[in-house]
Amino acid sequence: MSDDTAVLVIVDAANVVGSVPDGWWRDRRGAAERLRDSLVPYAFDGLPGLPGPLEIVLVVEGAARGVGSVAGVRVAPAPGSGDDLIAELAAAAPPERGCVVVTADRGLRQRVEAYGARCVGPRTVRPSPDERSGGPGA
Repeated sequence: MSDDTAVLVIVDAANVVGSVPDGWWRDRRGAAERLRDSLVPYAFDGLPGLPGPLEIVLVVEGAARGVGSVAGVRVAPAPGSGDDLIAELAAAAPPERGCVVVTADRGLRQRVEAYGARCVGPRTVRPSPDERSGGPGA
């Protein structure tokens, strides 16, 4: 989805994947692909408090650089630091369009908030197993 009026949602893949200790470190690329695929419905349906459609950009780095885009989610491989690319994308987003960054990284949050981006945590796009099943903490 590439709509210049849709809110831009930039996802820090390394931070979101690392937020759940599910063995992602054994297959970083596979973990990034699973995250990418789980983001597709959000592109069309939106996120809590943020109706769709949304333009979702998943920023990958390191071993996940080979992950490709799919309908609804554009994958942006960082040539160096993923945080630097996320900050560049947030800085380039027109203020009237809106930009949301998904990360728990405090330093990155400060950087992108200086450009007017709003930040949400990884659970926004990757709920814990208990939250998905309606169990404790849901």
